[in-house]
Amino acid sequence: MDFIEGEIIAFDKPYKWTSFDVVGKTRWLLCHRLGVKKLKVGHTGTLDPLATGVVVVCTGHKTKLIDQLQYDDKEYVATLQLGATTPSYDLEKPIDCTYPTAHINRTLIDNVIPTFLGEQWQVPPMFSAVKVDGKRAYKLARKGEQVELKPKLLVIDQIEVLAFDEQNMQLTIRVACSKGTYIRALARDIGQRLDSGAHLIALRRTRVGKIRVEDCMTFEQFTELIDNEIKPIQV
Repeated sequence: MDFIEGEIIAFDKPYKWTSFDVVGKTRWLLCHRLGVKKLKVGHTGTLDPLATGVVVVCTGHKTKLIDQLQYDDKEYVATLQLGATTPSYDLEKPIDCTYPTAHINRTLIDNVIPTFLGEQWQVPPMFSAVKVDGKRAYKLARKGEQVELKPKLLVIDQIEVLAFDEQNMQLTIRVACSKGTYIRALARDIGQRLDSGAHLIALRRTRVGKIRVEDCMTFEQFTELIDNEIKPIQV
């Protein structure tokens, strides 16, 4: 493997790691093993810290493919808690509002979920990397500043119910969608269409383009691969 010339690496990102953590740790490990001070490393699409699953990383000259690879479609498995919302639409922030759920049943869910197929206008979460006047929205949100984010057009190619726990009001769905889709915002919108509220309690990206999560490496497996492929530089 030639990481300086360029490689594409598929990782199964751990819970609470940022996508930049994956890039930074990959760069450090490769620079250390290769004995170089600098190496181009980048990812092809951000995955939230509280999510797990596929993160694709490019090294060396393959980083030129990042813009192209960012347009690959994505697939997720998400679990929503119905009847409550948080400012971040996930577990990063505590619950701020609760809503009635007595009217929600499998029939209502089966009627609502298909309405999200096809083109959708989606307002990104305030706690996101969207730029507002050159600043990341999440940085403004963490300062308590309120800004209006513009809706973006996206496409949901597939969406299906995998499970519904009516007792605990937890809904698990599979979503195949275009670049730029925020599953946290989708959870918010599903809650609203159910005349209630919702937020994410679990999210796993199971596919990016043709790369499935079962084809990915953990960082520990990657470290072992590097140890076998590259002999440490003796200083």
